[in-house]
Amino acid sequence: MPEHGQGSSEHMVTVGDVELCVRTFGDPRRRPVLLPSTSRLFWEDRFCDRLAGAGRFVVRYDIRDTGRSTASAPGSPGYHLRDLVTDLIGLMDVFELARAHLVGFSVAGWICQLAALDHPDRVSALTLINTRPTAPGPADPDLPEHSDRIMAFFTERPRPDWSDRAAVIDYGVEQARVRAGTHGFDEQLARRQATHMVERTTDMAASTLNLAYVDAGERWRERLGEIAAPTLVAHGTDDPFFPYGNGKAMAREILGAELLPLSGIGHELPDTTWDRLLAAMLALDPESVLEDGAGGAMSGR
Repeated sequence: MPEHGQGSSEHMVTVGDVELCVRTFGDPRRRPVLLPSTSRLFWEDRFCDRLAGAGRFVVRYDIRDTGRSTASAPGSPGYHLRDLVTDLIGLMDVFELARAHLVGFSVAGWICQLAALDHPDRVSALTLINTRPTAPGPADPDLPEHSDRIMAFFTERPRPDWSDRAAVIDYGVEQARVRAGTHGFDEQLARRQATHMVERTTDMAASTLNLAYVDAGERWRERLGEIAAPTLVAHGTDDPFFPYGNGKAMAREILGAELLPLSGIGHELPDTTWDRLLAAMLALDPESVLEDGAGGAMSGR
């Protein structure tokens, strides 16, 4: 089993034919929470520490093409969306986790939705944050599309020279600015985060571009009613990327789902949201300690 536990370091884990960069927090005997992300740094250490402190075993990782995980050529991802689901389940197998609470923000929410649909026995709970029930491409007619300011940023603003560190950081800051809600924008924080992202990402062009080119395969929105795991849908009311109507639609279509509006929040997850979000997540999937101290696959966590 890979290195894990409170204070574990970042390390690479082989899952199938890819390498995923992983860090864990907390006691592996506790109820597990998986945090797939389009950048592992999205889930701040303080957020993960709070989850671990509340009695969870947190597994945070970079999906393909992000951070230090395996990267494809920019603009040519050599995988499909459901391969990212296979990676998630494979990572659970490596850590011997029979079931886990999956938490997905934005496009990582697609991975979590598909995992809950295609591997229901592996998902103890599901938290979907600022995501939508359809994959890359135009939204369904009843769902709000990307805002004009988001579309203008991605279609009219020139992409940076990916070899120019300062230009890539500036691009990241401006992208964070255009995604922010009315609660406000912290430019210093955005610059620190963009700097850290550039410092630890193998290929910034692949990280920025490739998910837009991923083949999503078959639609799944019509299957949302099959999701059996307790589900929390948290969504920023000012999200310009996947506007709030997407979250409301998912909460209606997933049986028993709880909708948590994040007032004034854009396509982001500032620490001002953490108290409410963490409380709702913890209530969704009550904690337990494994009596036998064995691995998850043996104990059936």
